[in-house]
Amino acid sequence: MSDYIQEQGATASRSSRREERKIIFASSLGTVFEWYDFFLYGALAAVISKQFFAGVNDTTAFIFALMAFAAGFLVRPFGALVFGRLGDMIGRKYTFLITIVLMGLSTFAVGLLPTYASIGIAAPIILVVLRMLQGLALGGEYGGAATYVAEHAPPGKRGFHTGFIQSTATLGLLLSLVVVLGSRYISGDQFEAWGWRLPFLLSIVLLAISTWIRMSMHESPAFVKMKAQGKVSKSPIRESFTSWPNLKVVLTALFSINAGQAVTFYTAQFYVLFFLTQMLKMDPAQANTLLIISVVIGAPFFVFFGWLSDRIGRKPILMLGLLLATVLYFPMFKALSHYANPQIDAASRQAPIVVSADPQGCTFQFDPVGKARFDSPCDKVKTFLVKQGLPYSSVTAAGSDVVVKIGETAINGFDEAAMRAAIEQAGYPAKADPAQVNQVMVVVLIVAMILIATMTYGPLAAVMVELFPTRIRYTSMSLPYHIGNGWFGGFLPTVSFALVVYTGDIFYGLWYPVLVTGISLVVGIFCLKETKDVDIDKV
Repeated sequence: MSDYIQEQGATASRSSRREERKIIFASSLGTVFEWYDFFLYGALAAVISKQFFAGVNDTTAFIFALMAFAAGFLVRPFGALVFGRLGDMIGRKYTFLITIVLMGLSTFAVGLLPTYASIGIAAPIILVVLRMLQGLALGGEYGGAATYVAEHAPPGKRGFHTGFIQSTATLGLLLSLVVVLGSRYISGDQFEAWGWRLPFLLSIVLLAISTWIRMSMHESPAFVKMKAQGKVSKSPIRESFTSWPNLKVVLTALFSINAGQAVTFYTAQFYVLFFLTQMLKMDPAQANTLLIISVVIGAPFFVFFGWLSDRIGRKPILMLGLLLATVLYFPMFKALSHYANPQIDAASRQAPIVVSADPQGCTFQFDPVGKARFDSPCDKVKTFLVKQGLPYSSVTAAGSDVVVKIGETAINGFDEAAMRAAIEQAGYPAKADPAQVNQVMVVVLIVAMILIATMTYGPLAAVMVELFPTRIRYTSMSLPYHIGNGWFGGFLPTVSFALVVYTGDIFYGLWYPVLVTGISLVVGIFCLKETKDVDIDKV
């Protein structure tokens, strides 16, 4: 009899483990697809700027492309409110079924969208609308997936199980980069004409697979229990954000971990790609390949740090990640410049470019409506330098005409021919030489940035679930997460690139993530509590 009982127990245990794996796989696969959809735009920002923002100058077009990318992040908190409320009232499963369909159809539609050359200003407007629909969907997706997995996880394994959800963002990025590279290969020199559409159109297949898998999932046991007890919240938004005890936790979650985590993630996996291709002029295919290798190496550490947080606690790992980001970003990116484009690094040291001018004659190189005329000598000089991807510094010379000093050569006014000759003589390359890129060190540096991101992101889902009670968990955790990731993180490429354009210092954009991680570190040390042993079944 005892053998039979043991056999039944072992069978039940195996069944339970199979169910756990199915829950993690189903939730993670759908989330990978959603991140794939979202990251496609980031990976193709340079191409999209030419296709949909052709009515403005090149610098403005790229900033606009980044702003359209950020538009999806802008609305994510609103998606968190809409779908968080639904998730707390009707259930986790059905809510993120809705989000995945909305995300998938919006992405597929981008692949069919006519360009600026075909329909004019309507093209970028429709593109931004589709990006905002994607943002709304993703605003409801993450909270549902993280809550669903955590509420199924056995005690002591929440960090490990939700670590797989955390890795999906990187896997989605990896998938998007692989598909973009494959599309470049298939379409060849026609990639910018039509090949860029292929990754968006492929999403309809992934949507069908993900939706079918999610249809087979069961509702979260914590939600089922709460519903059976008649304790489902009738107004999760009001309970989450008008009650000071819960609102205080929401604000702590936002400023202590979510804001800092967001900028570490987007620095390591988005801004680094912009930095390599736009500022260091690396070949996009080479930069994407090195990023893919780095992502493959770094992705398992999301799960590792989630698992480690089950052992030693969430807070120590989160705080260490924020500390490393704050201290190391500047030296890491300077090293990246040295190894990715040694020619421009050497030239900028030996023959720095300095623009001396009266600030009254210089304009910030951003034209939101395509009507501004940057026709002063200072404007022309800076426009030329930005288009060439050349680092420069500015010196105030009130009442003086613009003077460009390239090493020991001084050029008065705007003289493009003289500047080109001086730049070539100083050794500034038109683009990074692929043969001179130290690929091993570039990968090492990107992996180091990804490891910092895994420390701040790996334990995050478990912390967010553990901070809030079941009845308002979906709503309460989704809003600070998506404000952090949508606003602090999503606007990072746009803000940082604009700062670089404004100053001419290719490293100046790093002040944005460094300041955010520094503030999060201080708030987290003093305000964030340890959560790994809390009972998450409390209503």
